[in-house]
Amino acid sequence: QVQLVESGGGLVQAGGSLRLSCAASGSIFSIVAMGWYRQAPGKQRELVAIITSGGATNYADSVKGRFTISRDNAKNTAYLQMNSLKPEDTAVYYCKIDLPESPWWYWGQGAQVTVSS
Repeated sequence: QVQLVESGGGLVQAGGSLRLSCAASGSIFSIVAMGWYRQAPGKQRELVAIITSGGATNYADSVKGRFTISRDNAKNTAYLQMNSLKPEDTAVYYCKIDLPESPWWYWGQGAQVTVSS
């Protein structure tokens, strides 16, 4: 059994910062990639940022230069540092891990991020 525990969401004013954490535990042999996705009300879930086990990263255009993803492989933990937050960043943020074998991925329970104007 694998568990993903997310933390760090909350309410912040525009221009502020938040840091999300995602800790994976359980029967995990290796993690190919860890990523953050978000879903705003009435919208589809979208990729925010992803980082591979080797440290390669990819970001959505809307967060480039403001968000930074990192990971601690020894702790199976990923972080998302979010700076210069905007009201349009308001969403539920989900952590996802990609595995090299079935069941291929797991999702976290989600963390609410609300940015007030």
